[in-house]
Formats: sequence, structure tokens, C-alpha cells
Amino acid sequence: MRVLVIETASAACSVALIDDGHVVSAIHEVVGRGHAERLVPMISELAGGGRADAILVDCGPGSFTGVRVGLAAARALAFGWGVPVHGFGAPALLAAAAFAERPDLTMLTVAITGGHGELFVQRFTGPTLTEATPLASLVPSAAAEAADDDWVIGSGAPALLAARGDEYGADRLPDSSDAHHLAPAFTTLPATPVYGRAPDAKLPA
Repeated sequence: MRVLVIETASAACSVALIDDGHVVSAIHEVVGRGHAERLVPMISELAGGGRADAILVDCGPGSFTGVRVGLAAARALAFGWGVPVHGFGAPALLAAAAFAERPDLTMLTVAITGGHGELFVQRFTGPTLTEATPLASLVPSAAAEAADDDWVIGSGAPALLAARGDEYGADRLPDSSDAHHLAPAFTTLPATPVYGRAPDAKLPA
């Protein structure tokens, strides 16, 4: 089965066609805030115009606008093509790619840049990907404590590592072509946003 993977939860915008675990075609660009302008043209540039039997989309957490752009495109294409659409989490994608690249790791922390100076943080065990802690939004000092001495991966790694005082990690943006590393259990989220923190606006008492 050919799957179109869409990833727009970070400063990167990436799309990939994965067929039975093999990457057929992929594009990855750092676009900043340009997801709305680049996503659909990127899909059309994939082999076969990106047409697939199913769609897998990054639900976040990450860029509020980027996540919603990706979800809107995924839902629209799924409706137009008459195919199913499911989601995955950005932390799981980063962790799966890191364990595939570093088979020596048994534990790692994903840190993604969030809002208000906080980081989205989650720990995973490997090599078989398992969530070790729930997703949390933490200031860098608290994130450094939560990460213990783990290898740290993600856009928030520089801030966490600076707070921890070491360099045991790497700055990394999610890449849709890494989705073939995800176990099926991590590709069944509903196609709705994962914000990772409570909204700033409060309802009146």
C-alpha cells in the first residue's frame, strides 16, 4: 500500500511516498512559515503527483499554523481521493528516526521548541519504540532535569543541552521520509491537532 506522509509541524515542510516500507519519493525543505505556500506544490512534485492509497499526517506538537496547514491538506486530499487519513506525533517520528540511526541507544529524550520559551519534551525507550513518559511542556531547566542523561534530539535540543550543560544530543527537524521507521501503533492517531499545552486564553469564571 502506498502512503503519502505529510509533515508540517516544524520549520521544515516535508512530504514522502512510502510503499510497503520503502521510500519511493520524498521532498524536505526548511520553509520557516511558508508551509501554506509550499505544501501542495511539493505533494504534486512527488512521483505520480503524490497520489496514494492512504495519508499519514503529523499532528504535532509544534508550529500551531504548520500543524493546521498539514491537517487541512491531508483531510482535503483524503476526501478527494476517497482514502483513509491517520496521524502520528512529531516526538515519535523523531525518536524512531534517532533509534534507527543510533542502535546503541536504549533511551532518548525528544525536545521540540514550543511557545513561551518552553519545550515539548517526551522520553522514549528503544530499540523497539516505546513511550517512557507522557508529553510535557517544560521550561528548559525543568526539561533538562526530566531528560536525565539521555541523548536529546529535536529542535529544542540546543536549549535543553545548554540548560543541562553538555552537548549530548542533536538539533533535528522531523522528516516525513522517516515515517517508515514508525511501528503501526504510532500511526493511528486521529487527524486532529496535538497542541502539547493548555491554551493561553481562559474562559470567564
